[in-house]
Amino acid sequence: MASLSVKPGQRFTLPDWQNNSHLISADAEQQRYTSHHIRQEGRALRNETGNQARWDEHNNRTRLNERITSVDRWREVLARCLTELDLEIDALTKVKEGAENTLQAKNLCLDVAIECLTFRESRRDIDVVRDPVEEELQREVKVIEKIKKELQQRVDEAFKQLCILKETRQQLSCDHRHKVETLELDRQCLSFNVTSGNISFKVNPTRIPDGTTALREWELNSQCNKERADAELKASVELRGAIMLTIAQTNNELDAQRIATEFALRKRIRDMEGALSELKWQERNTLDEIAEMEEEIRQLEEDLRKRTLDLKVAHTRLETRTYRPHVELCRDQAQYGLTDEVQQLEGIIRALQQKRTESQDALDGLYRQLHRIQTDIGYKTNSLQLDNKCMDTRRKLVIPVEKFEPEVDAVNRTRNLPRNSQLELA
Repeated sequence: MASLSVKPGQRFTLPDWQNNSHLISADAEQQRYTSHHIRQEGRALRNETGNQARWDEHNNRTRLNERITSVDRWREVLARCLTELDLEIDALTKVKEGAENTLQAKNLCLDVAIECLTFRESRRDIDVVRDPVEEELQREVKVIEKIKKELQQRVDEAFKQLCILKETRQQLSCDHRHKVETLELDRQCLSFNVTSGNISFKVNPTRIPDGTTALREWELNSQCNKERADAELKASVELRGAIMLTIAQTNNELDAQRIATEFALRKRIRDMEGALSELKWQERNTLDEIAEMEEEIRQLEEDLRKRTLDLKVAHTRLETRTYRPHVELCRDQAQYGLTDEVQQLEGIIRALQQKRTESQDALDGLYRQLHRIQTDIGYKTNSLQLDNKCMDTRRKLVIPVEKFEPEVDAVNRTRNLPRNSQLELA
């Protein structure tokens, strides 16, 4: 008789089977719920981050546009200032040349007055009298010398103002060039997008580069450059007006007064001798000051060398202490003291270097001044010799006035002398 075979193994009850089915269904529903919740959160996150990224990019694009507009506006302002500076430099140069030509033209009037007085020095006996003609001639020479001095002062002022204008233009040009470069970079940044071929990750892009300035400092720098340019332009315009007024006034004054040549030459010789004595005294004092300044620079360099050695010692100590093992590598009082010492020594070295630079600049200025004094001594010695020669020559003149021939170019004879030999009043 056949028997029913029973499969060996564990047997579950119907409730177990039902519970298992319910558990699987519940787990499936929970997993679907969790997945749905995560999908919803992911969708919300994508929407939020996408909107945030688009708004951030839009806002930064707007900021870049505003910055480009601001920089471009300053670029236009500086460009106008540069144009005005160029025009003013040309105008002031022409006025300066006009003043120099006027100054040069006064030499002819001076030579004529001197020639007249030279003729009158040939008078003898009772005719050697200080008459009104001689007095007028003396006043005329004084006025001419005063005019030349005023014109030379105006020429010097124009030269200095031209130097200031060119310096201001160079500073404005540098600022303008930097703003043009900045505009190119910001416009390049504005053109970048996700499809650009030259975008990539950079190392520490959020760092603050050395030399970064604040926006207020940038605005103040541009504003200061513009205000300086405006101030120098105003000063130059006023100087041009003053030069033109001086030329007009001197031309009117020239028709009124002259000086006696004999009196002017004697006074000039006395003044020249006094000036030479003063210059030689200045030369001696300047040489003494140069020697003292050179010794001071040597002392500064010696102190700088000593402080540099001290700094090397402090650096070596700090570096050596970095090799302390484990917990011994602590910031103790010695560490703080060495750090303070390094900072103090670095400050001292900077101060000594600054003072050495200032001392060297002062020494260079002393050498330039010494060269100027020695050159001026040479000029004044030459002028004194010429004045003495003129005095000797004038005493030899015996040509009567009625025999004077106007065709003789007596003016060019004196105008051919070196420029520094022109007769001047102190």
